Amino acid sequence: MLWLNGFYNFRIVGQYLNVFIDGMLTTIWLSLLCLVMSFFFGIFIALMRMSTLGFVWRIAAAYIQLIRSTPLLIQIYLIYYGLPALLPFGNIFDETQTAIIALTIHTTPYMGEIIRTGIQSVDKGQKEGAQAVGLNSFQSMYYIILPQAIANITPPLIGQTAILIKDTALFSIIAVPELMGAGLTMFSETVVATESYVTTGICYLLIYLLTLILSGYAQNRLGGTAWRSN
Repeated sequence: MLWLNGFYNFRIVGQYLNVFIDGMLTTIWLSLLCLVMSFFFGIFIALMRMSTLGFVWRIAAAYIQLIRSTPLLIQIYLIYYGLPALLPFGNIFDETQTAIIALTIHTTPYMGEIIRTGIQSVDKGQKEGAQAVGLNSFQSMYYIILPQAIANITPPLIGQTAILIKDTALFSIIAVPELMGAGLTMFSETVVATESYVTTGICYLLIYLLTLILSGYAQNRLGGTAWRSN
């Protein structure tokens, strides 16, 4: 234990435990909000990409390529520093709001492509069967196609969620008090790099494990729904 205590000072970490707990809670609710918003907008992007109207799917495709070809860090800077220069009334968003907007804009194209793949993986007979019993296109999509699509895309959705959680670390550059910011605060005040960043990494691992547990539960529920639909 002496060698471990020499490598990792638990006493110093204990002094910043509340800072890391607050950072974890901030990271969790920011990630959850951005996940829900990007998933919601991703459905519309997926439907636009599948549209038979040329100008509709081209707009969606251009948005996807534009966002996916630029780093999230640049997008955060553009929204935080560039947007106020374009608006006549200055910056109307604080740091946290800017972070939410940037991460949602960045994640939506990835969600859209995942959802589109899931929708296309559902057998066409499901849609034909829904129409045969009198459901319109919206009802078919909402009650039949999307539940099965979501069950099919759970693995890539988990992967994208993990990426989203890790991307929140970039919020620290605009002083959002999330988990990475907690680690930077501890390091700046104590100058102990190992304890600061190992603790930050452990906290991210705990959040990821929580995500796996919740996603496994959701997959079982959605999997049952999809099975009953068949």
